[in-house]
Amino acid sequence: MPMPHETPDAIIDALSIDCLIFGFQKNELDILLVQHGEGISKGKWALPGGWIKYNESADAAAARILQDLTGVSKIYLEQLRAFGDVQRYPTKRVITIAYYALVKPEAYTLGAGFTASDVKWFKLGDVPSLPYDHSAILHAGLRHLKHKVRHEPIGFNLLPKKFTLLQLQELYEALLGQKLDKPNFRRKLMKMNLLLPCKEKQTDVSHRAASLYRFDKKTYDKLTEKGFTFEL
Repeated sequence: MPMPHETPDAIIDALSIDCLIFGFQKNELDILLVQHGEGISKGKWALPGGWIKYNESADAAAARILQDLTGVSKIYLEQLRAFGDVQRYPTKRVITIAYYALVKPEAYTLGAGFTASDVKWFKLGDVPSLPYDHSAILHAGLRHLKHKVRHEPIGFNLLPKKFTLLQLQELYEALLGQKLDKPNFRRKLMKMNLLLPCKEKQTDVSHRAASLYRFDKKTYDKLTEKGFTFEL
């Protein structure tokens, strides 16, 4: 009788993955959820998640599970942390490793698969009751995100290549969950020399066209090598 770890694709049924996929649409932060199509939480909306196999790494499991359940693939998932409350799963002892990512929703075509009956984006204010400790995982992810966007320019991942300063401010207001002082925000950003003017303006807008900028990642990488800190 082979041991579980000797069986190809056998799962580690005490270790799971849960994914926090954040998007930005219509000036609001979204979270990607799946509807469970089977099991003890059938019909409930939850974070995309599943079991790690004996023959794969945690990172590979996160990518596989996300693609199987939602159709979203080829994104950089960063590990948040492990959640191991004794009572977090009702029928047995399960520890989960949470991953998160920031993506542009319009860049992906969603498709529910595997054990998911549906998949869609939810505004944070419209998130339904989540099973297990998924609400706690979501809140922990948001706390981490709010801290990280103040110190690393990860928010630029959610913007088009060319953007206005107002679009940038609205994004950071959504990520931080607070209104920002317009002159102060723009002064801090321009002082960092991380925005390059495109020498273009918006088109097809009913209001006065604003200037477009792009994020200068090469300059940011050079500055960080010298000890530069992105600080908002």
